[in-house]
Amino acid sequence: MEIDYKVIGERIKEARRKKGWSQERLSEEIDVAVAYISRIERGGSQVNLKRLAQISKVLDTSIEFFITGAATEAPNYLDKELYETLITCTPAKQRLIYNIAKIVSNAKFV
Repeated sequence: MEIDYKVIGERIKEARRKKGWSQERLSEEIDVAVAYISRIERGGSQVNLKRLAQISKVLDTSIEFFITGAATEAPNYLDKELYETLITCTPAKQRLIYNIAKIVSNAKFV
């Protein structure tokens, strides 16, 4: 699996804007240059895990969301990924997945 830094940058930008922050405010919060934030948001600079953790903390957004687009704390965090996987399957595979899901959903786990 290849990491798409452009998508990560777009998600950071989305979270920053949702919080009502400018690039300048985010750069001040994590003590970096505004140009660095701009490069990250455009996908022109790879963000390391330490920096991503800082951004995640100040923007109150999970690292998982930045990387995968899914917030694991949400009860339906896999809906989008499951849908995207299903639409790429043949009808026969979709039926198989449906049957497996039905069996699992009716199973009693101890």
